[in-house]
Amino acid sequence: MEFEIISKQDVIPEFDSQTIAVKYISYDSDYEEDEITEELISKILQQIPSEIEVILSLDPNGEDNWMEVLCDGKWLALGFSGEFGQDNYYSYNKDFEGSEELSPLRSGGQSPIEKYLTVQDIQTGIKAVEYFIRTGQFYPGIDWAHQL
Repeated sequence: MEFEIISKQDVIPEFDSQTIAVKYISYDSDYEEDEITEELISKILQQIPSEIEVILSLDPNGEDNWMEVLCDGKWLALGFSGEFGQDNYYSYNKDFEGSEELSPLRSGGQSPIEKYLTVQDIQTGIKAVEYFIRTGQFYPGIDWAHQL
């Protein structure tokens, strides 16, 4: 795969911590927009450091513009699929640039994820997940890889 790397920014724009931009969540069940509560968001964010597999979608049907969040407690991977798979972004780890070494994470439970497409700073990864939930945008505090 070929990527354009989007480097992290030093300044993180403020956002409303009560806004919810995601319209569909697949976690332990499927949640539609009217079922997405602060309690659910808090549960998801608290679960990330332990282990989690969740889909956060900006589409009310969960079929497009979604982010997969995977974490095993040591590795965290964020993968965004937009335009029905034609516009993809991934968290990016410069420490593993040029390496094909695999993390223990598997996208969709099957496809191995390279370490260069992960985040090892789990707390920053949690911020990235909340930022996406609240704004529907990519957290500027981490590096991203845009698939070309």
